[in-house]
This record gives sequence, C-alpha cells and structure tokens, in this order.
Amino acid sequence: MNILVTGAAGFIGFHLSKRLLDLNYHVIGVDNLNEYYDVRLKIERLKLLEANEKFKFHKIDLADYDSIAKLFENHSIPIVINLAAQAGVRYSLTHPQSYVHSNLAGFVNILEACRHHQVKHLIYASSSSVYGANTKTPFSTLDAVDHPISIYAATKKANELMAHTYSHLFSIPTTGLRFFTVYGPWGRPDMAYYSFTKDIIEGNSIKAYNNGDMRRDFTFIDDIVEGMIKLLDHPPVPDKNRNPDPSTSRAPYKIYNIGNNSPVKLMDFINTLENLIGKKAKIEFLPMQPGDVKVTYADITDLQKAAGFSPATPLEIGLGQFVEWYKKYHS
Repeated sequence: MNILVTGAAGFIGFHLSKRLLDLNYHVIGVDNLNEYYDVRLKIERLKLLEANEKFKFHKIDLADYDSIAKLFENHSIPIVINLAAQAGVRYSLTHPQSYVHSNLAGFVNILEACRHHQVKHLIYASSSSVYGANTKTPFSTLDAVDHPISIYAATKKANELMAHTYSHLFSIPTTGLRFFTVYGPWGRPDMAYYSFTKDIIEGNSIKAYNNGDMRRDFTFIDDIVEGMIKLLDHPPVPDKNRNPDPSTSRAPYKIYNIGNNSPVKLMDFINTLENLIGKKAKIEFLPMQPGDVKVTYADITDLQKAAGFSPATPLEIGLGQFVEWYKKYHS
C-alpha cells in the first residue's frame, strides 16, 4: 500500500518513512528542501531513504496545488501523513509569511487533494505549542487551546480547525498529533539539544532562557514514530455524544498528544548532556524569549486508550543515541 509522507526529508518525516519502509509499505515522499536549516542534512536523509526501491521522492512545495493534484492523480494514495511545515517558534516572529505559505496554504492544498481522491485517513502534525498561555498541567486534549502565543502555534491551531472543517463537510477521517519537543539522531540543528551539543563540544557558551527555569516533555523520535504507526489503522469515527470533547467531534476527527508524559528541568537536561559528552557547559542565563512557554507536559491518556501505547524512552538513552550520532555525523 502507498503512503504519502510530506516533509519526508525532515527530521520526523525521515524517521517515519524509514520505519514504514521497514514494514514493507511503499512510501511516496514529498519535500520542498527549503533552506530553513542546512539542506545537506536533508539530502543525506533522502539518500538513505532512496536506497530502498519502495521509496519514491518528489520535490514539491505544498503551496503548489497543481503539482499536488498531479501527484494524487498519478498515484493511488489511501493514507496521507502530512509532516511538512515551516517549523520554529522564534523564526515565526520574524518570518510570518513563511508560515502562512507552508502551514496554511500548503495544508489546505493537502486537504483539497484528500477531498477529491477519497483518502481513507489523513494524519497531520500539530504541536504542543497550541497550548500557548495555558497554565493547567499536564496539557490535555480536553483543554481549550484558544490562546496561542506565537505565529507558529497559531498556524498549528488553524490546521486543526481546517482539518475539522474538511472532516465535517467531506467525511475525511483526520487525526492531528500534538508533538512534544521531539529529539534524536538526524535531528534539526535549530533545536536546543542539537545546538547545545555543538556548543558544548566546541567550547562555546549555551543560552539558557528564563534563567534556566524551563521544563520540557522531551520525546524520543522512535516513540513519536511508533505512536504514528499504532494510529495508522485507527482512523477516527464520529463521536455520537451531543457535546463531544474538544479532541473529538461528530465528524471523523480526533486530536492526540504524543509526549513523554514526564517533563524534565532544563538544568537537569543540560547536566545529562554534559555527562554524555564528558564536558562541562558554559552557560549564559537569559530572560524568557517571546513565544516561549515555561513548561510543556503531555497528558497521553487518550493515546494510551486508543493505541495501547506510551512513549517510554528514558532521556539518558535517547540523548545518548543522539550524541553518538552527532559525533559520527560531524566527525
């Protein structure tokens, strides 16, 4: 069976595509290979995927509807996993148009293609950032998410609303996944764990925002991928309740958190990284940055019920794998 993975050259898209290929799926990969971070890393990921004959790559920008439509016309695509997006909270403060282009225009093109080609299940990436100014923890999909504090978060909230509309109007089963601080080998260089590793090894200072008083629900990439695999065969069905909770609907629509369900203090994270690298960090303490949140913490009750799955990779194991990959990749 064909599965379309958008953002296939990205961090999560690469790992998901690799796992799907291992499970004997045929993967149609799409990516625009933008220059938000080093394109060479994306190309290296693609080389590994293209070594498998069941993987076919198409360089397409999701905002180009004609190319997306042609792709769906030329291939039978029963399942779509949309991971392509302009990422980064701080970048959205200075480049909002990039988020409108990729996360809004691109996503509606995917929804339109799913509408016209009878896609059986659309899974798409949302983000823990949609919880924005919420203060109740752990963050639950039962909570309202009406106060995003970055353009990036606002576009992810919009994706959930757009998906619900298409589920309601055209009965497209859509599953949104709110990822919590994903890390691991082949990761994104703009993420803190990657830049921290680089700077500690090179003897540069690292930046600890909010004077280090931050907590993150770090989730290892293998756990993220396994959660998605578990949900492949669980397309949402309409909730017949008169007033469904915010994560579900009388349309075939569902939202899940995928997080480690165990937030880690930033300073504990840095200490773990120091021990794995074998070198102390030089730390520059700075105030909270616009768009940042102090804590992320996932309630994964509904994921456990639906898929019988809980992310469980300990930070020391996951970070250890990342540091080992980093040293090898960067020689």
